[in-house]
Amino acid sequence: MPNQLRILLWIALLGLGFFAGVAWKGKDAPAEAEKDSAIISDNGNAVEPSASLPAARKTAASNGLNPEELANIKLFEDAAPSVCFITTSNVRTDYFTRNVTEIPRGTGSGFVWDMKGHIVTNYHVIQGADRATVTLADRSTWEAKLVGIAPEKDLAVLLIEAPRNTLSPIPIGVSEDLRVGQSVYAIGNPFGLDQTLTTGIVSALGREIESVAGIPIRDVIQTDAAINPGNSGGPLLDSSGRLIGVNTAIFSPSGASAGIGFSIPVDVVRWVVPELIEYGKLTRPSLGVELARQQIVTRLGLEGALVIYVEEGSTAERAGIRPTTRDRYGSIRLGDIIIGLGKEQIKSNNDLLLALEKHKPGELVSVRLLRDNKEIEVNLELEQTK
Repeated sequence: MPNQLRILLWIALLGLGFFAGVAWKGKDAPAEAEKDSAIISDNGNAVEPSASLPAARKTAASNGLNPEELANIKLFEDAAPSVCFITTSNVRTDYFTRNVTEIPRGTGSGFVWDMKGHIVTNYHVIQGADRATVTLADRSTWEAKLVGIAPEKDLAVLLIEAPRNTLSPIPIGVSEDLRVGQSVYAIGNPFGLDQTLTTGIVSALGREIESVAGIPIRDVIQTDAAINPGNSGGPLLDSSGRLIGVNTAIFSPSGASAGIGFSIPVDVVRWVVPELIEYGKLTRPSLGVELARQQIVTRLGLEGALVIYVEEGSTAERAGIRPTTRDRYGSIRLGDIIIGLGKEQIKSNNDLLLALEKHKPGELVSVRLLRDNKEIEVNLELEQTK
């Protein structure tokens, strides 16, 4: 009898051990499965799948997109709502029937400047047009009113009365610290194809192009990002999606992109656009003088801006600046030649115009003059352009 009790006790102990082992294994199974499904990082540590990749990256990874492509996609999706499509037309009245016909003129690009509905584009996009319409990224179309123009900078500002929830102002950057070789992105509507992204680099800085008004635009950005007809007026962006320039021209005999495009630097846009919004034009200060044509100065073998007339009562007259005159024998006596304004050296009329842009009406400046082959300096207060 004792032997039978001893056997039953051993059987009971073995049964309890078996069930305890099964319970312990079941407890560890989820942890083991979790460990098996973990991702092993470069340093050999296990990393949770849900913590290692955000949902967007996991989706992108499954599509085979690399980090650079993801960055480009995000930049475009963030910036595209700020870019718009501009169409212009002319209105013609039939002489005999008096019927009014609207004739398409051209297309271009632009971008939203602020929540008030101001749209920035190139002047040559709307030049000569009777009517302009703006199509936003949501494909809503709005009649545009011309607010101001600056032909000498190839910039113009339009205004649309669109709801605030349809407007997405573009982030404004700076252009003074740009470097040759850095990535740039152009968004526009080439050939009427809306919302097109092209990429490239800053291929040169400090370029000079001629504006519609015949006055040079300096410090222009040169890029190899494709800029085609219809891209004009669209934004040039840096890798953070900030505005660094306005695409304005291409260098190409065929009229299509040949790898050389030019953009007006945003540092110029930042002071031009507010003036166009407030005054409708640039309020460049004046010296109160009239200058001789550049051809005359060049023919005389001179460098600088030759004064031929001084306005009565102007600060230039009070400062003693001399105009070009004729003596009693009919001989021409050359007036003062402006060779410097502030810290700027003046070699031509255009140099003087560009130097004046850096100052404001009412500001006191020093003007260096060449008079009778002697250099003199006078101080005067800049006037408002009339």
